[in-house]
Amino acid sequence: MDPSTPKQAKKISPAASAALARWREARFGLFIHWGLYAIPAGVWQGKRVPYIGEWMMFREKIPLATYAKFAAQFNPRNFDAAGIVRLAREAGQRYLVITAKHHDGFAMYDSASNPYNVVQATPWHHDPMKDLARECKKQGVTLCFYYSQDIDWHHPDGAWNTWDFDEKKKDTNRYLREKVYPQLRELLTHYGPVGLIWFDTPVTISPRQSAAIRRFVKKIQPGCLVSGRIGHGLGDYGIPRDNQMPPGRLAGDWEVCATLNHTWGYKKHDQDWKSAPDLTRTLVESASKNANYLLNIGPDATGRIPAASVSRLRAIGAWLQKNGTSIYGTAPSPFTHDFPWGRITTKGRILYLHLFKKPTRLFELRGLQTRVVSATPLLAPDRKLGVRQTIDPTTGTPVLKLDLQGLRFANPVTVLKLRLADSPTVTPGPIQEPDGILSLLTAEAQACSAKGRPNLKISPLGFTGGWKQTSDWLEWRGTVLNPGKFTVEVITTHQHLESWSGGHTARIETTGRSLRKKLTRDAEIDYIQAAYFPRIATRMGRIELKEPGPFTLSLHLDKILPPPKDTPLWDDMSPLVVAVRLLPV
Repeated sequence: MDPSTPKQAKKISPAASAALARWREARFGLFIHWGLYAIPAGVWQGKRVPYIGEWMMFREKIPLATYAKFAAQFNPRNFDAAGIVRLAREAGQRYLVITAKHHDGFAMYDSASNPYNVVQATPWHHDPMKDLARECKKQGVTLCFYYSQDIDWHHPDGAWNTWDFDEKKKDTNRYLREKVYPQLRELLTHYGPVGLIWFDTPVTISPRQSAAIRRFVKKIQPGCLVSGRIGHGLGDYGIPRDNQMPPGRLAGDWEVCATLNHTWGYKKHDQDWKSAPDLTRTLVESASKNANYLLNIGPDATGRIPAASVSRLRAIGAWLQKNGTSIYGTAPSPFTHDFPWGRITTKGRILYLHLFKKPTRLFELRGLQTRVVSATPLLAPDRKLGVRQTIDPTTGTPVLKLDLQGLRFANPVTVLKLRLADSPTVTPGPIQEPDGILSLLTAEAQACSAKGRPNLKISPLGFTGGWKQTSDWLEWRGTVLNPGKFTVEVITTHQHLESWSGGHTARIETTGRSLRKKLTRDAEIDYIQAAYFPRIATRMGRIELKEPGPFTLSLHLDKILPPPKDTPLWDDMSPLVVAVRLLPV
């Protein structure tokens, strides 16, 4: 299990339950990465440093004494707490998470327990967290803190500084006692109510230590949430990896954290900004999958927020100002799978259909069993759309058709509001889309084995894990309405900084037909997060589904390559299967 994944059976207090409900209602938050790393701004000794800005000290193995000199240069004359909180409000963000201490160990607040902080070590001599706490209370935004509880390159017992300190002499308990607990107490007692502590990257801390940190937070502020990256499944909600969008609906509470360009901390040469339409669609997709969207800004060393960040956040806010009822306080889609046309959120007996592109006049949704009372554009409630619900006579699949004549589609997302006779119920499992494509998500599969219980797992994020035995396989039961010939693709993924686990030999079995091929990079699927988690298609060959109705398809691995010696931190290097796709020929 990924350390960011929560244990769903964990009990939480009434105060934390109420806080989680408020957090879930918010759906959209502002992340702020700001610290000494904004001074070098991605450049060290005259060269541009790859990777994210706030990891420069680690990436370049900068000696602590050298890095600490940045503090003497830190004097952010353009810092404007009121403006930052106002920007969050304009963007429609209901909570704000700022780095109180990142991996470099420098506290961005007045820490009495450790002098390596923004008040005592810089010429600014100012506590920006006090300003933000005041403005968040004044403007109605929930204040939250990021705190690196494990990685700390400044403390001799913190994780992952091996160039200044002897790894064999590190004592994690001493680090927690001397720095983490005193600083958490300061953050939880000096700035009023705190919405959550966003812990990060648990690489050396044990389950017992993580549990103790959680108890410590809850004892001081019972209503303060704890993020999934406290580790060991102890968070109040889960977090996928950075900039990762799961392929299907998630069970439980989650938060997608993402950047506006490709760095968290400020890098002056990273000008590859994501478009406002893509960011808006990502917000919609997050909500449709039961995840909040935490979107980051990285102020520069003067405290200025890049203009490109400001304009994009305001564009999202302009869309939310009109369409926010389809995001705030919503539940996820009743379907476990995605749609080629957009995403769905729900609120009681209401379905919100979010169209990502201009639809044809006749819109078709398959699998909704509940009767639709009315359908209207969200922004034109007096315009009634034609509704027709039927049952496919061959497969028994419910089919909803909407007549969208006269609908004005407005980029980036146009929302339709469907009022239902009851809470939505849907046909489970993959259903062929009107365009003929069948997408069989791993999240909708069953893990099977010829030797009893499979070692193969389907993660909460909808990927395979631990696929190391050829006796295990995935199996789907889908529904085809328009039979014919199909090209079969196996879609796998990997984190862009790690090696793709290709080369395994896959086999597809369905309707008496068998396709066998080595997993190769035949094509890559274009989607918003492709730069971070590319989806790689292996074209297995063709099959024919001759009859409409249910069918079974299985994916086997006849040969599994051994993992490399240098195994990545989070990945076991077994194949990460996203889906099997059937494309009509």
